[in-house]
Amino acid sequence: MGMIQQLDRIDHIILQRLIEDGRASFSSIAKETNLTDVAIKKRFESLKRKSVIRAVSADLNLKVLGFENPIFVQMRTEIAKNKDITKKLNEFDFVVDLYHVLGEYNLLCKIVVTDLDNAEKIINQIGVLDGVLDVKTMVVLSELKRSKALPAEAFQKRL
Repeated sequence: MGMIQQLDRIDHIILQRLIEDGRASFSSIAKETNLTDVAIKKRFESLKRKSVIRAVSADLNLKVLGFENPIFVQMRTEIAKNKDITKKLNEFDFVVDLYHVLGEYNLLCKIVVTDLDNAEKIINQIGVLDGVLDVKTMVVLSELKRSKALPAEAFQKRL
């Protein structure tokens, strides 16, 4: 993990506006902060260089694009084979997120599929990877909360 970056009030405003709307213009943020749009652009570039901002991207509605709700797949693996398993999982385009986690299962991935028949094939593909000992799945029925925002108190404590 990298060094924790110290951010000021202006940086927090920039982050909040971009979290709310990734297309927020530098000029609209500049008006709110009483700075120039050039100053905001420089701060934005600095936040990117410091890896505070990794990317500004579209938040896609998978349902509208013809995908089922996501499926979370927990895997218990042979630790010695994790590097190979991770490499293989990263090659699968249906794996959209992959995490190394603590607990009974040590890998967690989120997959997206067009239908549940396809899901069964994919989960079987994952289950037979060399080093995967056990697989447990959870199909999302409905999304109850999803946020990219940071807790408000995290911003307040750092100002």
